[in-house]
Amino acid sequence: MFDARHWKNAALGELADISSGESLPATLRNGPFDLMGANGSIGRAAKCNFDGGVLVGRVGAAGEVSRILEPCWVSDNALMVRPKSDRLSSRYAFHLLNNLGLNSIATKTAQPLVTQSQLRGLQLFLPELVDEQAAIADLLDTLDTQIQKTEALIAKLEKVKEGLLHDLLTRGIDENGQLRPSPEEAPELYKESPLGLIPREWQYGQLQDFGQLVSGQHIPGELSNRDGRGVPYFTGPTDFYSGQTITSSYTEFPQAMCSKGDLLITVKGSGCGKTATASTDACISRQLMAFSFKGVEQVFWRAFFSANENMINRIAEGGAIPGISRQQLLHIPAASPTSEYEFNAISETIAAHEKRQFLEARQLKKLNKQKSGLMGDLLTGRIRVSPLLEPAEAATPA
Repeated sequence: MFDARHWKNAALGELADISSGESLPATLRNGPFDLMGANGSIGRAAKCNFDGGVLVGRVGAAGEVSRILEPCWVSDNALMVRPKSDRLSSRYAFHLLNNLGLNSIATKTAQPLVTQSQLRGLQLFLPELVDEQAAIADLLDTLDTQIQKTEALIAKLEKVKEGLLHDLLTRGIDENGQLRPSPEEAPELYKESPLGLIPREWQYGQLQDFGQLVSGQHIPGELSNRDGRGVPYFTGPTDFYSGQTITSSYTEFPQAMCSKGDLLITVKGSGCGKTATASTDACISRQLMAFSFKGVEQVFWRAFFSANENMINRIAEGGAIPGISRQQLLHIPAASPTSEYEFNAISETIAAHEKRQFLEARQLKKLNKQKSGLMGDLLTGRIRVSPLLEPAEAATPA
């Protein structure tokens, strides 16, 4: 049952001082302090006009909420919210305002705007006790810290993957299951090729030497459907998600077909070079081509295309709509292992790293969901931080 004891309604203007930032004089540009705009730092300043609190975007990113922990200069693109310490916890104010979605109160004009008067009149429902506000903020801050650490780890794992793929695609794995020493460390393990040095056991060629390519074909819009009639129909990178395909369209009049496990490459449009593994047999549009490789080689070639996405995008040509031709794709130079053992070892190494990425991404999703639920409960009073209520309740007359 909802317990509203020791909670109150109040306007933000009663709980905090609100003022606009100022344009930074040219003489104060550059210096030790951040120059803050509507949604982050936009430069440096020689002086500060804000010691810390909460910023709300006034114009531009109107309604964007930021927590400021260090002295800075706030530009006239943002509003400064200075909570009164005996009435409103600054950390609680950040979470509360962030949860309200203040962009919804911005003026619906060509240049959305949030005004001081709008913020001052904003009606809030919050705990009377600043200690209870702080306890709620503690819980949300703890989750924020976990989220930030997980996001940082995910970004680090992505950078590590870039280096890992480069090493696997140029050095491979030796008979001991380890990355080969680099050419600088062991030049005798490598040979010259048009691509540069490659492991002695590897073969060099063009993509046409390693797999079979199917070109997609155009199907008129009236021959596709979203009702599940016919076979799945992949139209482009909008059907790609996390390296796999998702089915949103179907057709009863298939032309070019890919097979489950084929590597789909985007060959037209701004997404040239983007790839995904086909999750099912499907018809493919002219925006896509499908490479079929031997089962044990698929992960290696998926890594090859992932590492070379920018290169493929660069060779795409055409006016308003860039594209890469079948012949251009088939003649891309490449090198690969020759043994099933090495293909498997490379696949297992990539799979182990991607599994860790998947687990961290799943943890991030879980933390964000947990935070969303807690914010909905704690910031509305549906769930109380009960230990803090005991002294207040004890002092309340029967």
